Amino acid sequence: MACFEAEKLRHTYKELNVIDIYRLSRSMLLGLVGLMPMCAHCQVQGTQGNVAFEVSTIKPSHAEGDSVDRMIKPLPGGNGYMARNFPVRLMIALMYKVPVRQVQGGPKWLDEEYFDIDAHADGVHSKEDLQAMFRSLLMDRFGLQMHKVSHEGKVFNLQVDGAASKMHDNPAGPGMNIPVVPVGVGQFRGQGVSMAYFCWFLGQQIQDKERPVIDETGLTGTYDFKLSFLPDSTEAVDPEALPPELRNRPSLFAALQEQLGLRLVAGTGPVPYFIIDHVERPSPN
Repeated sequence: MACFEAEKLRHTYKELNVIDIYRLSRSMLLGLVGLMPMCAHCQVQGTQGNVAFEVSTIKPSHAEGDSVDRMIKPLPGGNGYMARNFPVRLMIALMYKVPVRQVQGGPKWLDEEYFDIDAHADGVHSKEDLQAMFRSLLMDRFGLQMHKVSHEGKVFNLQVDGAASKMHDNPAGPGMNIPVVPVGVGQFRGQGVSMAYFCWFLGQQIQDKERPVIDETGLTGTYDFKLSFLPDSTEAVDPEALPPELRNRPSLFAALQEQLGLRLVAGTGPVPYFIIDHVERPSPN
């Protein structure tokens, strides 16, 4: 599988730009994680059928310093998951597919202590099943109990801009590949991307605006595309100081319209929050 699967974070996180094999960097955290159903107020339950890893080992990470690599990803072949030097709150955010700011409560060590995890399944499983197993691991080994609430808040609605989008149908989907991968600064390639996943990806590119992205496209397939835009992190930079290849890039909002035939429209809607009721340091191996 591509080396991008193990993209890494070289500094501590605050509100990280989140994409199911994960890579963290100064501008983004990308991961493929399963979508969870939303309700106004409900207890977060374990996975259906008691799906769980057969064997899991959890140890405190002894790595130090902001330059230490952090990663979380499925094992090649689909028979397990691994994490290195990873904080628990960020694990929760990734596995439940929400920004870190929407995982609330819990003790300080959720952000300040880091863990190495090696988890193995009883055979080959899909990414969705492996992520469900990881959620079960959080509940079983860390005693994680949460409830979920939704509050009306500011959102962006993703809509088709015109008669049809400019993306290309790919009914095969992403397979075991990452649906959206960076190919340069502010440049991404999508392969077999669902609109649910794309909304999540877009939400992580505009974290500073603190608005989740809601799908209103009506598009139910999976799609290929290329997207190139000027990252928000460059907004305060003198255009003359930017590399030549970035100076004439459109904003993300304009790029969506020009390149993909989509648009982001500001509005209000339900914003989910996961409230931690109980969590503890991991049980012995």
